[in-house]
Amino acid sequence: MLTDMLPVVRIGDLPPANQTQRWLVDQLWGDASVGVIGGAPKCAKTWLGLDLALSVATGTACLGTFAVPRSGPVLVYLAEDALPTVRERVAGMARQRGLDLAAIDLHVITAPTLLLDREPHRTQLFATARQLRPRLLLLDPLVRLHALDENHAGEIAGLLAYFRHLQRQLAVAVMLVHHTRKNTAGVAAGQTLRGSGDLHAFGDSNLYLRRTREHLVLVTEHRAAPAPPPITLQLLTSAADRTHLQVTTDLPQPVRPPLQDQVLDLLPPGVSFTRAKLRDQLGVKNERLGQALEALERAGRLHRTAAGWQRSN
Repeated sequence: MLTDMLPVVRIGDLPPANQTQRWLVDQLWGDASVGVIGGAPKCAKTWLGLDLALSVATGTACLGTFAVPRSGPVLVYLAEDALPTVRERVAGMARQRGLDLAAIDLHVITAPTLLLDREPHRTQLFATARQLRPRLLLLDPLVRLHALDENHAGEIAGLLAYFRHLQRQLAVAVMLVHHTRKNTAGVAAGQTLRGSGDLHAFGDSNLYLRRTREHLVLVTEHRAAPAPPPITLQLLTSAADRTHLQVTTDLPQPVRPPLQDQVLDLLPPGVSFTRAKLRDQLGVKNERLGQALEALERAGRLHRTAAGWQRSN
């Protein structure tokens, strides 16, 4: 006789889906969603994370533009910033918004290290979040929160499962700051995250920052809602003690070249890529990539080798 059965429920007794997207920050982050703020070093990822955190804690508009439907406590851990630096960054943004820093419901974890692939830190973070009941948990950066191989899907899956456990048990949004890979021009934003592809698939809401010559470009994606168009941002200092991110101008969606041209751009003469590597670099479906490769092969522009696809001379 079975004693340890899994919980089951009849299909008709399942709660109906909420057809209206609920937002933690309008258009940018779903309510109680998990995900990543991704970008190259020095792309203002931490500034964006703190702007989101301050907005949720105070109910003020994120980036001066995106509304917060319901404010609440926020818990943050910034592994690479000294505590006085964290305070000054938030204080400057608070001054810009006319807020009293002492009244802001934003809590900073002051532990020198936090390794969430092991105990006792997992249990300690869960207990802290259960006590404070934050609406948002910001962890920055992901690479300082574990000692795993980020390229090993099996290792990173357990860490992501822990974050999902936090989200489901405590109804908290979990925001992870993470780096993107180098040399990703022309690659879909979600495919640029460093490490296992599980990091991209994990996110309910993801934000990506990249730097152009003059601006930062913010790209948004959601699992259950359409994404707004990309926008441009600038890190501004309106006074010596009021540095903050601000939306500047809307940026139209870039027009990507045809897929066949993208494939050729990725293959310098003499270099071979497997189909799987091409698919990962381009961020396209396998069937669509196969059609492009077959067309290029028929046209005599590509040929297959033992090492993969290569340009024809």
